Amino acid sequence: MSETAVTHPVNSDRVRQTVVAVSAVLAIVGSFIGSGAAGGTPIQDAAGGALSADATLIAPAGPAFSIWSVIYAGLVAYAVWQFLPRQTGSARQRRLGYPIAATLLLNAAWILSVQAGFLALSAIVIVVLLAALLVTFVLVVRTRRRGQSWVESLVVDGTVGLYLGWVCVATAANLTSAFMVAGFDGFGWPAEGWGSAVVIVAGLAGVALAVFGGGRLAPMASLAWGLTWLAVSRLTGSLDSPTVASVALTTAAAVVVATVVIRIADELRMRRRA
Repeated sequence: MSETAVTHPVNSDRVRQTVVAVSAVLAIVGSFIGSGAAGGTPIQDAAGGALSADATLIAPAGPAFSIWSVIYAGLVAYAVWQFLPRQTGSARQRRLGYPIAATLLLNAAWILSVQAGFLALSAIVIVVLLAALLVTFVLVVRTRRRGQSWVESLVVDGTVGLYLGWVCVATAANLTSAFMVAGFDGFGWPAEGWGSAVVIVAGLAGVALAVFGGGRLAPMASLAWGLTWLAVSRLTGSLDSPTVASVALTTAAAVVVATVVIRIADELRMRRRA
């Protein structure tokens, strides 16, 4: 069955839609708890402040986290959009529904683990979340069709891409904090060396996503956003490091340029085939 196929809805479709919707609600509730709006401790203050803007050289400045509002808006839009009649029996949504729901539940689990002060557990959860998002991104790329509506491109492809790009940065920051709290001394390497290396790895991940996805703009945008705010944090926060800031800005620019070049090349290739 092609990914464009739409068949008569069956009970399993209704179950999938409900699971996605409930998972979205749980993720939103978790976000309120994580922001401190529902009585919880703000993420930057939880776990002894291990994830605050000045906890490590890889921590982005506070305003960077406003991207979650855009990501959550996209996820809620997807949860609603998938209920549309044409999407209910869509072959594409049958493949994407449960993976997206899994990322929503893992996101809520990550927030709860941080709220409980289990930093090591949160590092494990966010790695699993990153893996789940990578699987979802692969499915999004493989099931995308030329000529699909701009609404689907925005709600599905755009949301998953933003989500993945940002979680790449968040994973780097979370793992760095977890290792630091665990007493990892970096094998004697200077902190700025490690910080720069981690930033470069995140940038390479962004380039890899661009290559695989044919220059998708959403992962690039959120990853570059995170790296830019990381640089701001290193230039304006109490844990300053011009070296890491310079590497972060250079890496962000490299990801943007690589993505745009790959996208243009991909578009030209597709036009030649048409």
